[in-house]
Amino acid sequence: MESTGGPYLNTAAVTSPVGIARLLQMTFGCTTFSLVAHQGGFSAAYGTFCMFVWTFCFAITVFIIACEFTHLHGCLSLSWGNFTAAFAMLATLMSVTAAVIYPLYFVQVGCYPIGCEVRDFRIAASVFAGLLFIAYAAEVFLTRAKPGQVTSYMATVSGLLKIVQAFVACIIFGALVNDSQYGKYVATQWCVAVYSFCFVATVVVVAFSVTGKTALLWFPFERSVVVYTFGAVLLYMSAAVIWPVFCFDSKYGSPRRPSLCAKGKCPWDSQLVIAIFTYINLLLYVLDLAYSQRIRFVSHL
Repeated sequence: MESTGGPYLNTAAVTSPVGIARLLQMTFGCTTFSLVAHQGGFSAAYGTFCMFVWTFCFAITVFIIACEFTHLHGCLSLSWGNFTAAFAMLATLMSVTAAVIYPLYFVQVGCYPIGCEVRDFRIAASVFAGLLFIAYAAEVFLTRAKPGQVTSYMATVSGLLKIVQAFVACIIFGALVNDSQYGKYVATQWCVAVYSFCFVATVVVVAFSVTGKTALLWFPFERSVVVYTFGAVLLYMSAAVIWPVFCFDSKYGSPRRPSLCAKGKCPWDSQLVIAIFTYINLLLYVLDLAYSQRIRFVSHL
């Protein structure tokens, strides 16, 4: 066999600062879901979500390390830099969510009724879940685009914000399906259309960046992204005005939480969550628009 002129294994994949962060991610992730599966335990949708996060992130991290260590990522039809940057940001958001949810619903100070051993396992799992979040956040910090640096789009502030925007939209969708009564008015249905359109468009932008297919489009991708971001700001501004009016104005909804509303099954609570995260996403899109003026897209990295 002819030599390719270089080493077969990329040791920098596990010895560089980013490689060490990924090894820690793999270690902390495996430890977390092992502690939960062995003795800590989980139940209901919250526990299932946490286990999914830890196992999913662990599997993708192992895949990334294996591909970079063996140079196999060069055989994939992906923009590898965009893929790893997007996953690191997504894993950071998912892991911090799980690190908050699991101790909130499953950790308690006393031993009754679960027993001291189970309690200790759950506390240990919560600690490693927090360390897992720190490890993913460290990778985002290490791989983010520096001023003047030519890098993948998803490693820029604008690219990372796209992942956060999509994640926040998923939280809004979760609140919408939790008896938010969004179908009561045409105006609130318009807000749902805004959330859905912006989410789909953002996912499409991320998908084209990760697959490295932006150069194949017949229109200028970078200009289209900026135009879309400006449109998303306008759409979210309309939702930020309409949703609170039709949910919390006394003429259409309730300014205060109804006293007889059951905890966890109250439409007013879901409406409040949606309003809060609507303003959060509006701010994210505004920041995205501001940063998008300062970057240039590179599709082949």
